[in-house]
Amino acid sequence: MIDPIFFKVLYKVCTRLDVVNVNWALTGSLNLALQGVPVEVNDIDILTDKVGAYEIEKCFSEFVTRKVAFSSEERIRSYHGVLMIDGVRVEIMGDVQLKRQNGFWEEPVDLERNKRTLEIEGIRVPVMSLEHAYQAYVKLRRMKKAEILRKWLSRQSPT
Repeated sequence: MIDPIFFKVLYKVCTRLDVVNVNWALTGSLNLALQGVPVEVNDIDILTDKVGAYEIEKCFSEFVTRKVAFSSEERIRSYHGVLMIDGVRVEIMGDVQLKRQNGFWEEPVDLERNKRTLEIEGIRVPVMSLEHAYQAYVKLRRMKKAEILRKWLSRQSPT
C-alpha cells in the first residue's frame, strides 16, 4: 500500500511539470509500486535529462534542499538535486549514466525508449518500464531489488 502523501506530492509534481516542456519519468520504488510491484516507498525519484533537471529545480525552487549539480559515484553519475515537498524527499536525476563492467560509462538513459505512461486518478504519470528498472538494478548491483523485480516480471509473463 502506498502512503497517500506520495499521491499528494506526485499530483503536485505532475501538474507543475505538465505545463513546462520537460522530458521526465518516475523511477525508483514509487515507480515500481505504481506498477504493482510489492515494495516499500520512501521517496520519489525523477529521471530526466540535464536540462530537465535544472528546469525541475526551477519549477520547484521553494522546495529545493540540494541544488542540482553534477554528482558521480562508483557506479552511477548524473545531475542530481533534492526537493522536500510536504515532508517527502524528491530526488531529481538528469542524464543518468551507469558504469559498465569494462569501466566505461554508458550513454545517458534513453527516456523516450524506456518510459511508459500510467493513468492514476485522472493524472497521466510517466514511468520507467519495469524491464528497464530491472536492468538498472542489476547494473547498480542492487540485487535485492533486482530479484524482487525479476520474480515479479516472471509472474507477469504469459506462460
